[in-house]
Amino acid sequence: MAAEHLETVLRGAGGEVVIGHDRPFCLIGERINPTGRRIFQEQLRAGDLSAIERDVKAQVEGGADVLDVNMGVPLTDEADLLARAITLVQELTDKPICIDSSVVEALEAGLAAYQGRALVNSITAEDERMEQILPLVKKYDAAVIALPNDSDEIPMESEKRLVLTRKIFEVATTEYGIAAADILIDPLAMPIGADQSVANTFFTTVRAIREEFGANMTCGASNTSFGMPGRHQIGAAFLPMAMASGLTSAIMDTRTPEIVEAVKAADLLLGHDEWGGSWIAAHRARQAREASASSA
Repeated sequence: MAAEHLETVLRGAGGEVVIGHDRPFCLIGERINPTGRRIFQEQLRAGDLSAIERDVKAQVEGGADVLDVNMGVPLTDEADLLARAITLVQELTDKPICIDSSVVEALEAGLAAYQGRALVNSITAEDERMEQILPLVKKYDAAVIALPNDSDEIPMESEKRLVLTRKIFEVATTEYGIAAADILIDPLAMPIGADQSVANTFFTTVRAIREEFGANMTCGASNTSFGMPGRHQIGAAFLPMAMASGLTSAIMDTRTPEIVEAVKAADLLLGHDEWGGSWIAAHRARQAREASASSA
């Protein structure tokens, strides 16, 4: 018997997002992240957060429902930087935030500064990582992304990922009192260019997690296309397939209309866009923009 479908509630300063299997797909904008952005890193070291304003605007305009905020810049006080970035983002938008850091002190500083109900990115099935992060998740009434890998490996087999997922749910719910609905599993999207079996393994894992736990899931959407040409086309095919398997959200750059539109079309086809209202409204808005540009 399939598990009951769970719903994960996130809140920003004034807005709420519910992630669920019977709801529109949740887009988590990934752009507010200095990784691979040398100039942005230099600005942040100098205390200049102005680029965050541009990133927030671009991600929200692209369709982001939640904003991932990462301030992992070497040679900075990440805890202070993350808290200031979160405060700034919340002044600019009421979208919920996914607080993203591998540094425990930074996560706590971000959670303490946050107004609402955040998503924490992330834990693994490693005992030490759960011991460090889950008490913070409970203390600040947050939700958390969990990856089914441990200190031994990133498992390539679906069944091993299921074993570690069971461990995460068992530890989080029984030892720390985290609600199952507040655990988003990342089924581990891997680069298709390195191993052609990884996408099918991902889809199999997603279906199994939905069946056994009814849990919500997310992933780094661009991981699958890493190293391949035509990455946007791959992403535009991968996410609708993952959605049909049971994926309910993804961390992605919402400045890519090709992929965002593929997700919205999949929402329509899966029955998550009542009477096609969102699809039709977006189409009319696009027509209006094109008409305005033509007349100008």
